Amino acid sequence: MARILITSALPYINGIKHLGNLAGSMLPADIYARFQRARGHETLYICATDEHGTPAELAAAEAGQDVFTYCEEQHRAQHDVGRAFGLSWDWFGRSSSPQNKVLTQHFAEVLENNGLVEERTDRMVYSLADKRFLPDRYIEGTCPHCGYEKARGDQCDNCGNLLDPVDLINPYSVISGSRDLEVRDTRHLYLLQTKMQDRIRGFVDQKADWPTLARSIAYKHLDEGLIDRGITRDLAWGVPVTRGGAPRPGFEDKVFYVWFDAPIEYIAATHEWADATGADWERWWRTDKGAGDVRYVEFMGKDNVAFHTVSFPATILGSEEPWKLVDMLKAFNWLNWYGGKFSTSQKRGVFMDQALEILPADLWRWYLTANSPEGSDTAFTWEQFVTAANKDLADVFGNFVNRILKFNESKFEGVVPAGGEPGPLEDKLYADVAARLAELTELMEAIEVRKSAQALRALWVLGNEYLQEAAPWTAIKTDAARAAVIVRTAINLVGLFARVSAPVVPFAAEKIAEALGESYPPTWPSTDIAAELSRIEAGRPVRAPEVLFKKIEDTQVAEWTERFGGAE
Repeated sequence: MARILITSALPYINGIKHLGNLAGSMLPADIYARFQRARGHETLYICATDEHGTPAELAAAEAGQDVFTYCEEQHRAQHDVGRAFGLSWDWFGRSSSPQNKVLTQHFAEVLENNGLVEERTDRMVYSLADKRFLPDRYIEGTCPHCGYEKARGDQCDNCGNLLDPVDLINPYSVISGSRDLEVRDTRHLYLLQTKMQDRIRGFVDQKADWPTLARSIAYKHLDEGLIDRGITRDLAWGVPVTRGGAPRPGFEDKVFYVWFDAPIEYIAATHEWADATGADWERWWRTDKGAGDVRYVEFMGKDNVAFHTVSFPATILGSEEPWKLVDMLKAFNWLNWYGGKFSTSQKRGVFMDQALEILPADLWRWYLTANSPEGSDTAFTWEQFVTAANKDLADVFGNFVNRILKFNESKFEGVVPAGGEPGPLEDKLYADVAARLAELTELMEAIEVRKSAQALRALWVLGNEYLQEAAPWTAIKTDAARAAVIVRTAINLVGLFARVSAPVVPFAAEKIAEALGESYPPTWPSTDIAAELSRIEAGRPVRAPEVLFKKIEDTQVAEWTERFGGAE
């Protein structure tokens, strides 16, 4: 039995996430976690809300709440919608936890002791009205390039140019609206990534099995030359900057940069889980405490890769302490909305809570798996979504389950029939299922998300092909024993399909398991297919579950297009 640690990129605290966030980290991580648990491996899936930084303060102020209360409410909302989507986190923590505060301060101190952190003087914008330095996103003004009047201090959303706050024309404070600003000196801590350049490259060089996307982003930053990165900010909300357990002189009004403390939360969230359950978090993260035999897999969208291939490894390696490093970084491109970005303000795209208002989670899970943005960015379209739901789930998987179990109810009174022996058709089925299952298992193990969905669908197709060829509705008229074999085999096939589909469509799989009197969550099938397709023995009462996947109608699509947008 292996031990597998899984983390997915921490969703930011400011509001429910859209389908792209789900497709690019949390959902594939969940599918992989469910698969590995079914295989019998000791699996720990950790996630958390990322709660520090400028956007959290701005969102709280806009909501008229203090930032602590705002984060508490948003964490609960993200937790609840994630669970409703079937995300099987072992723990969904918070980067504002006491555990993360202690670990972040610890890493900063050991990095400084190792000569990898130093104080530097920066020139930053200070608001006299607000009596504080303003981080980039707290400053807006007119873009010097395109004249857009609401450009942020770090970037113009209209023309895309990267900016420095001092570049803005007529800048003002986002907090108070005041234009009474001036540039002042301020001290900040910097992580000296330039000193870690060779070690980080050596670390990445060892990861030949990483997806091309992850490696190419890592090498882009390495080839351009790493830069020293500021790890503190002039903010009130965050992990306080300390030295020797006491506030660091001159840094009393500063906190650690969100991108310094957020990845450390992977470790801290495991600590939170252990504190809540009585488990041992160090055996997952400290190689001197047993974590050496852990396989650590990270899931994230491409915009997070640089921090996880450069900055977080610099923190871990630079500490010179025996922390577990990532083994596999599974990176994803973006799921877009008809080629454009998801946007709450412009009513473009579906967000997780809205998705569940209109359709069950399994339909979304299947679509996002079958159309995973692995090799390139993927565009959501209602047409593709309807095809995935109606053709794959309803016509292939759902139809097979319903067809055979309804037939069993009408001809065998809902009891698995006895009699007869498997013949050549069943032998062929065993061989076909064995080949498809081996392919699916290999692809799931390799975290090939799209190909796994294709292999799973190919398994479902085998069921319909078997029924079509075996034709139990014909056999029942002349050979009851032959009909019994076919029905018994097909019912077992339903059970096997539920077991291998559970990582992707867990709610439907659970309904099927309940209808068949099977345990849930399931174990992954063995390679002995003849044995696997005779597990559910004659005499067991089974029933047809309610319709697993209701077909989507054109009128529904028209309504959703009106509400959420579609092709321009």
